[in-house]
Amino acid sequence: MKITFLGSGGGRFSAISQRRMTGGFRIDNLGGKNYHIDPGPGALIRTYQFGFDPRNLSGVIVSHSHTDHYNDAEVLIEAMTRGMTKSLGTIVGSESVLDGYEKWGPCISSYHQSKPDRIILKPGEYSQLNNVKIKGTSTSHGDPTGVGFQIDFRGFKLSYTSDTAYFDGLGKEHKDADILIASVLRPGNRSINGHMCTRNFMDLIEEVQPQVAVMTHLGLKMISSNPVTEAKKISKKTGVKTIAAYDGLSFNVNYNNPKRFRLISLKDVQSSIHSTSHALYESERKNSYQLAFKHKEFDEFSMLRKR
Repeated sequence: MKITFLGSGGGRFSAISQRRMTGGFRIDNLGGKNYHIDPGPGALIRTYQFGFDPRNLSGVIVSHSHTDHYNDAEVLIEAMTRGMTKSLGTIVGSESVLDGYEKWGPCISSYHQSKPDRIILKPGEYSQLNNVKIKGTSTSHGDPTGVGFQIDFRGFKLSYTSDTAYFDGLGKEHKDADILIASVLRPGNRSINGHMCTRNFMDLIEEVQPQVAVMTHLGLKMISSNPVTEAKKISKKTGVKTIAAYDGLSFNVNYNNPKRFRLISLKDVQSSIHSTSHALYESERKNSYQLAFKHKEFDEFSMLRKR
């Protein structure tokens, strides 16, 4: 299994400024399946930028109905379903994301929900997602139906808090996690409503005792304070290896020994089909055309001319 962060920024001002990317993260080769989690603004572009293909997704998971978490979900669903022509993949989302709840959502149209399978994830409830179990975990955030999740693959557990304030019982929600990924918006003790700070994440790690902890969804104040320094403080205090995510961070997961991994920094040049690259050579243009031809992706104008 490989985890890749297509963005490590979070919160409305990080999303607006793009000081850090906000494309969420991917889990690839989880039992042979690939998932994109919380695809915020830029997720599609970042997917190509770092050398991935959105058409090989098995699922799109959206934790709640805030723009920095769902913005690119529909276009990824279109990629997953081959332009909404095939019934492929699964959408997993909170009640607000899929059905709407009071003033929140729905964030994914009924049209885009018509081809994939769908799972509404609620705290404390388990669902079968392909060959893994996924459990909804509670959050304390602006969207009252928002969820985190814990994925269980043959006893190996990966937890994601999503956006949440720290609260009594949060540790129990993510009990036994081997890898704990958390949204940590602010440094030090300076938490704000609905979000964790470094101090909160320390407390959560000490309760959960994961093998590896990752802090992502970093706000502007966290970015300015140097997230790596904050992660080192957490590691020293808790004894748990803690990583501050950055844009393009990737690492392979050893199920038997999660502590053994090597961080990889993905670069833009690794993607031969990234259309925003100014150095797109003729061979790469040809490759892009061949990929489009292979997947029968033609623009409407070309189709009309053929008629």
